[in-house]
Amino acid sequence: MSSPRLRDESAFLEGSRDGGRQRIDGTRNESGASVASGMVSRANPMNMESKPASQPFQDAERAQLSLLAPVEQKALLWLAGHMPAAVTSDQLTAIGFVSLAGAGLSYWYASRNPAGLLMVIAFLAANWFGDSLDGTLARVRQKQRPRYGFYVDHVVDMFGTLFLMAGLGASGYMSPVVAACLIIVYFMLSIEVYLTTYTIGRFHLSFFKFSPTELRILLCVGNLVLYAGHTKVQILGRMYHLFDVGGAVGIAGMTFMLLTAVVRHTVHLYRLERLP
Repeated sequence: MSSPRLRDESAFLEGSRDGGRQRIDGTRNESGASVASGMVSRANPMNMESKPASQPFQDAERAQLSLLAPVEQKALLWLAGHMPAAVTSDQLTAIGFVSLAGAGLSYWYASRNPAGLLMVIAFLAANWFGDSLDGTLARVRQKQRPRYGFYVDHVVDMFGTLFLMAGLGASGYMSPVVAACLIIVYFMLSIEVYLTTYTIGRFHLSFFKFSPTELRILLCVGNLVLYAGHTKVQILGRMYHLFDVGGAVGIAGMTFMLLTAVVRHTVHLYRLERLP
């Protein structure tokens, strides 16, 4: 459930702010590089020596406007400041990945024992800890690796989210078709975010006040409702799985976000590069 983001999670904690948006200057390495063009700036991506790692990036703007962002930012800074020296950002990234895989396995286990739903909540909490704190720790310790962090974070998110949704589809609380559609739309939205980061220089951490943190909380609340025995809901005289209804709402919402972003960014780029 992670929403795409850069390794340097605390870049938005410092620097210039404008309504929740700021430049990702905090993710720079010693050469002054930022993250935006590190993804695909190479003409030949297989030629790793064609462009040195010290080549400057084009700055990107990070947009973090979620409901819980102010509180979360303070909590992450406090945690990073009190983290033992032996703990590294890579270890936290690993915790985030393993916890998502554990959440997926717990959903599968919930098809046999409802206690698996409570296990999912514990794993989602661990995922927030590792997934959100790894970049903050790198920033606080001044040990950022913008290219490596951006790539690894999103690859880990890709596999972790796939495991989570596969577990949901095997849980019996959400149909496999809904789970598959949900992950497809999520990946499509993620691709749009990455393309926007590269072409426009703006990295969206949230949509309509929702970020991965809010989504984790909603999922935890839903698990508690399921654990209490409320697994289905009646709509127009028919019974549906509660998580099928929630998944359908999520699919519709992300589809709307995707189409809105595609239209807005296509128009922006067209106007930016008008032909004479």
